[in-house]
Parts: sequence; C-alpha cells; structure tokens
Amino acid sequence: MFTAGSLTGKAVTVMGLGRFGGGVGAVKFLCRQGARVTVTDSSTPEELAVSLAEIADCDIERFCLGGHPEIAFVEADLVVVNPAVCPDHPCLKWCRRKGVPLTTEIALFCQFNPARTIGVTGSNGKSTTATLIHTLLDAAGMRAFLGGNIGGSLLDSLDDIAADDWVILELSSFQLAYLDALFFSPQIAVVTNFSPNHLDWHGSLEEYRRAKQAILRWQCPHGIAVLNADDPASQNWPVNGRSLRIGIDESAADGVYRNCNGTGFVVRTGSATIAVEYPFAQQFPGRHQQENALAAVAASLAAGVPVEALTAGLSRFRPLPHRLEFLGEFRGRRFYNDSKATTPEAAQAALRAFDQPVVLLAGGADKHVDLRGLAASITERVKAVVLMGETAPVLEAFIREQAIQQTPAIQIAESFPAAFDWALAQSEPGDVVLLSPGCASFGWFRDFEDRGRKFAAAVERWGKSSA
Repeated sequence: MFTAGSLTGKAVTVMGLGRFGGGVGAVKFLCRQGARVTVTDSSTPEELAVSLAEIADCDIERFCLGGHPEIAFVEADLVVVNPAVCPDHPCLKWCRRKGVPLTTEIALFCQFNPARTIGVTGSNGKSTTATLIHTLLDAAGMRAFLGGNIGGSLLDSLDDIAADDWVILELSSFQLAYLDALFFSPQIAVVTNFSPNHLDWHGSLEEYRRAKQAILRWQCPHGIAVLNADDPASQNWPVNGRSLRIGIDESAADGVYRNCNGTGFVVRTGSATIAVEYPFAQQFPGRHQQENALAAVAASLAAGVPVEALTAGLSRFRPLPHRLEFLGEFRGRRFYNDSKATTPEAAQAALRAFDQPVVLLAGGADKHVDLRGLAASITERVKAVVLMGETAPVLEAFIREQAIQQTPAIQIAESFPAAFDWALAQSEPGDVVLLSPGCASFGWFRDFEDRGRKFAAAVERWGKSSA
C-alpha cells in the first residue's frame, strides 16, 4: 500500500505509455510524487507523439520506446503496467521471479482515492452504464468523477476529490485482475453481464470470470451489488452485501425493472413499489441498451439520487460514440456505428435492436472466443454481411454451416473502403447499414475508435455525394 511520500526517490518503470491517457496520468502523478520515472512502450515516438507531448514538462529519467529493454526493469522498485500488456510478457515474468512489485494506474488511483466508489464491469455495456451513472449523479447535484477504462486518468484530479464525493470507475477484467491483489472493491458494484472475452489475455474462461468477480469479492457487508437478472451467466454471482436486480421483466426482488410496454420503469425496495413514467424504449433502443440504463438507475438510487431526479438525468444523457450511434439517413438507408461491439454478444445485441433489413460489417481480430452464436444471428437477421480481418474466414464458414433456408450474401473484404463500398451496393432504401464487428479491431485500424471514425467518415462522404 502506497502513502503520501512513499514513492519519493523510488525507481518506477511505467510499462506502456499508451494513447488513452492512463499511462500519461501515471507518469504525471509519479513525477509529482518525486519518483524516478522510466517510460517504456513497444510503439515508436511517432506513434506516441500525442502522449509524449502531454508529459513534455515531466522530469523523466529515461525513455525506452520501441520495446521493453531489460535495463528498464532490473533497477526498478516498482513497475506500473498498462493493463493491456499480457501477464505472460517475459518482463512481467522476470519481475514476479525477482519480487518486483507490479501495479497499474487504476490501482494507484484506488490506493490514494478518498471518495466513495461505484465500480462498473461486465463484458458489454460498461462505458455506457458508467457514463449514465455519472450523468444521473451530476443532474441530481452530487459531485461525481468518471474514470477508469473509459479513458484518461483521475490521478490528476486527486487534489479535487473529497471524501463525500463519488467516483465512478469503468473497470476492465485486466484492471480487476490487478485490483484483486489489493482486496479492493467499490461501495457499489455493477455487473452488466458476462460472456467469454479476452481469453487470449486471461488464458481461460475461468480466469476471465475470476477477474470479473473481483469487483464483488472484497465488498463489505454494507456494500451494494447491482446484478442483471436477465443474464444467466452473472445473475447468481456471490455477493457479500445487499444485492439489487435489474431486468426487462419485473421481479419480486429489490431492484429496477422496465415496465411491460417500455414507457417507464419500476423501482422496487422492500414492500414499496414506485412507477416512473419515461420514454424509456425510445431513448434506449434495443434490450441491451435498456439493461444498461436500468443498471445505471439502480446504482444511482443506491448512491442516494432521489427517484424524482432520475428523469432529468436520463433526458440529459447522450449516447456515447461508437455504441449503436446513429449517423444519419441517406437515400433511405439508416447508418449506425457500433464499433465498440468488440464481442460476439455485443454484435448480437445490436442486431436484435432492428426490425428492418440489415447490411452488416463484421469481423476483426481473433480473441479466441466462439463465433458460432454471432454467425447464427447473422443468418437469422442479416440480408448481407461483409467480413473483415482475421475472423472473416471462420465467420464465413460458420454462417454457411448454420444457414438453414437461405444464406445471406457474404463477402470477405480486402480493405475497409472495399468493405464499405460492397455494403452500400447490397443496401437499398429501408435498410440499416450497421458496423457492429463482434471482434476487436486489427491491422486496418489503430483501435475501435479509429474503426468507428473511419466508418463515420465514409458515411459522411457518401451522404454528401448523395445530397
């Protein structure tokens, strides 16, 4: 456990500066604490130009870019690991053998954070749920800070965070795997759902589940866990405190449930039931989006948001980019960017949100998860699909194998422009053109955001040309 001043003079290596702000925040914080900081990253200085500019004023003892040399670790008192780095990386194995402590940016924050915490995890829906919780608390006049896996770093905000504030953290399985060693758990823990993911990092489904369950494992008896009653894989995870359930269908258990016609929700606590009218289904299209919103409402109520303040917060919320984001309608076609759908289950949920014919762009990097369910949904709900990346041949084989009556039109693309052009050619007025890959991004894109931006830019260009 670190305390004020305990990092002064320590040799600390930040392994993975990255481009999402966590590494930058860790470097700034460590320098303020008086640590002697070494920065390593497998990317080149050119690729890290934005991040490097942000730490230009920091007194960095050593940069090792384009790799992770041994010298950066043999002299370290502490290594701050980018959670995306696989745990079997040779440098991390060496640190464990030599007893060099490993931590992460989010673990540093949690050890210094004075505020109450709401943690949000799950295989899908984390960012939307965490952001909506922040919006609901803010609309109710409560001081709240949003951070974690959603990007950036709250280490820069530590001086502004007080004990009676709330911190909302989106927590990935990578981050939770490291937080588990600290026996950390938030006062309010939200689990949106659970399905196989990141098995290339965790090594097995059991280890992935164990990492996710760390958000509940160390909760105190007065802690609150929000669980999805509609998700068989996580609804019965063990909790130490009080549990609240959320679901599309109302239950007798304490929690928040959508009403039967989607025009509001019901809050159930003990023997009391409160009905809230709100155009719920209209603002949150698709079952998965509604489950995210219900989880956010339940967590916000647990944090002290009055029921009467919920509708103002809900109406203030705007969907995050790349998450079933409506880009516009051109020549009768409606375009949606769901690039954040990096799991098969997320893409399947997106497909269930539409009644119109869908032309789908799918596929990407292979994370060693089962794609048969996604293939089945494609055969049932898609008129045409263009497949991209490493998983394209596997998905094509599964789609053809599972098609019973009619196989959708299928194309394996050799480039993203070719994929977009083929999708357009297959579409007609009344169709939805949907980017929902069901896989992580790969070589054509830097990350899911870059993939979504390229899709949005292509839609914009085509929309202007059709005006």
